[in-house]
Amino acid sequence: MPAVSNTSPLLNLAIIGQLDLVREQFGEVLISEAVLKELRVDEPLPGSARLRQALDLVWLRVVKAEDQPLIALLMRTLDLGESEAIALASRLDPEQLLLDERDGRRVAKSLGLPVTGVIGILLRAKREGAITSLGDALAALEAHAGFRIAHTLVREMLLAVGEASPDSG
Repeated sequence: MPAVSNTSPLLNLAIIGQLDLVREQFGEVLISEAVLKELRVDEPLPGSARLRQALDLVWLRVVKAEDQPLIALLMRTLDLGESEAIALASRLDPEQLLLDERDGRRVAKSLGLPVTGVIGILLRAKREGAITSLGDALAALEAHAGFRIAHTLVREMLLAVGEASPDSG
């Protein structure tokens, strides 16, 4: 079963050179037209070449989000990309909805959708041996993609995967 994604997980993983983790974990990933527009794949931006390649290889595929009443309702609190991603996931019942933004995640979970984000993808990749260092991937997200992660959360994740010891600072 494919995943449906919003902009942030794909863009951030593309920027740090880890976009293939999404393909490895989900096979096919569907995005809405608004998400495609937000990804700005035709511009010379960090990660755009990797995203274009994923579209060319057709494991990243654009699908029309058709539920306009739901999209309009969601847009009262969310942006268009998040609204279309949630509407698309509501229609397609994907394995996961890839979404990082707190408000979007809250709404998606209230609709019963399975949600993960860039951090969940990296955690799974570490546990499956697809990446050697979760700490390095998280540091790259912060340094190159501007992704902000609370220090306490980073510490908990590194402890969970054995990259930190309980007595280390």
